[in-house]
This record gives sequence, C-alpha cells and structure tokens, in this order.
Amino acid sequence: MPDDFAALPGFYRVVFLHLEPMSTFIPVISVWVAPGANWFFQEQVPSDAPTPTSLDDRTRMIISQLVNCYLLLGLLSSIVFRAVRNTLPNNPSAQERLIGASLLALAIADATHVLVSFFGLPESVRYSPQNWNGMTHGNITITILLFVTRVAWFAGIGRTRFYFGQKENQRAKSD
Repeated sequence: MPDDFAALPGFYRVVFLHLEPMSTFIPVISVWVAPGANWFFQEQVPSDAPTPTSLDDRTRMIISQLVNCYLLLGLLSSIVFRAVRNTLPNNPSAQERLIGASLLALAIADATHVLVSFFGLPESVRYSPQNWNGMTHGNITITILLFVTRVAWFAGIGRTRFYFGQKENQRAKSD
C-alpha cells in the first residue's frame, strides 16, 4: 500500500501528528482538571515555595488564555495535518508545502517560546538545568527538541523531499 502521507513519514509522523499534540494537551488538563491553575502558576519558575492557595482574577485569566493557546497549537497540528493527509493523499509536493508552512510557523514559535522562557527565569536558575522542574524542561528542553526536529524535517533528514530543497523543474514534475 502506498504511503498516503509521504510528506510526514515515520518518526516525523509520530512526533508531529501524535506526540506533540498530546504534549500540548497536558497543560490544558493540568489547569482545567488537576492539579489546577495555582499549581500551574507556581511551576512556571522552579522554586521550593509552596503553591499559592489563591490567584487574583487577572492571573487566573492569563493562565486560562495561555493554556487555550496550548490547546490551539495541539488542535492545529492534529486536525490540520490530518486534513492535509486526507485531502492530498497522492500529492506529496502539496502536502509538503502545507506541512512546511505549519512547521515554519511552529519553529518560529518554538524559538520565541524558548527565549522568553529561558530569559524569564531568575538568573540563579537560568543556567542550572539540573535545578529545573518538569515545566521548565517542557518549556525549554522539549521545545528545543521539537525545534531541532522541525529543522531536521526541513533539511530532509530521514525523508524524501518533494518540494523544499528541490529545484523548480523538480517541483514541477512532482506537482
């Protein structure tokens, strides 16, 4: 059976179609279900301080908006990538162009997210990854790994390229 999603093969399919969307749902569940917004707020900066018992309305709203952005990212990857696969099963060049546009936007967001998260940490924690908590590793370490995976996809590592990295005449043949 031919691969109906040639633009997102093997490892990339597992990461971008399954693992990454699932990882974006974790903050949503953590805030909306358990352990809650207070815990999520406290985890943003590694600390031994106790979780606050309450948050002001503005902070609670910002946290809800942030996790809604996580939900949006997960849904976009999951739903849009599946729509590309299902709509263009025999057109890997078009698949790659659409997936590439999404991955580029996500790579830019990865880079800015890592920078904001890293430089938002207190200097005493910033350069001590061994003292980071799971949230900090998610915001920095995991996001760097996703960014590197996106760059590897664009570089054609472990996959056939149908659009990116192809000369104009090669693109015309695959369209």
